[in-house]
Amino acid sequence: MEKKLSCIDCGVKNCNKMDKTYPEFCLTKNMNKEVFETAMPRYQEEDNHKVMVAAAEVECEHYCQYTRIEEIMAFAKKLEVKKIGIATCVGLLKESHTLAAILRNHGFEVFGAACKVGTVPKVDVGIPEKCSKIGINMCNPILQAELLNEAGTELNIIMGLCVGHDSLFIKYSNALVTSGVTKDRVLGHNPAAALYTADTYYSKIK
Repeated sequence: MEKKLSCIDCGVKNCNKMDKTYPEFCLTKNMNKEVFETAMPRYQEEDNHKVMVAAAEVECEHYCQYTRIEEIMAFAKKLEVKKIGIATCVGLLKESHTLAAILRNHGFEVFGAACKVGTVPKVDVGIPEKCSKIGINMCNPILQAELLNEAGTELNIIMGLCVGHDSLFIKYSNALVTSGVTKDRVLGHNPAAALYTADTYYSKIK
């Protein structure tokens, strides 16, 4: 199979500083102009513009100073968010409880939904029975999203939802979504560790 080169194959990063030569396959140099012209005007749409400016200001004002949680709060304040939702894995309820306390201490209203909400057996939605050995009840990211939608949250934080469940939550959330914790049970919820050690301890993934 022919490999089409893209940004993930680049070692130059000229798009960041523009002081070197672009590689032949560079997307910036070889981009479909219609795709570019479709994307760029969307930043002028009111909601998108507010998000982009707020994100850039948080990065600029707190670069390498704020933790992820502090950045989320700064971002929320710039967007004048009052109510934050937490979509949490039941395995991270303790962490989500701490997060909620921090958010409330900073003036936010907080509403959360855990992944097992509704207590629906996996087999009821067609998940193979063999999957019940990990737990009888299904994770319910669509219901989590709908409950936060009903609560009127304005920004939702994902706390350790499983791969795929996070995708469905994002799909059905009315509010903007950002990640607080990305689940990786093996690496203490630090999936980047496998990439940092891909040439040594985790060479099995290559």
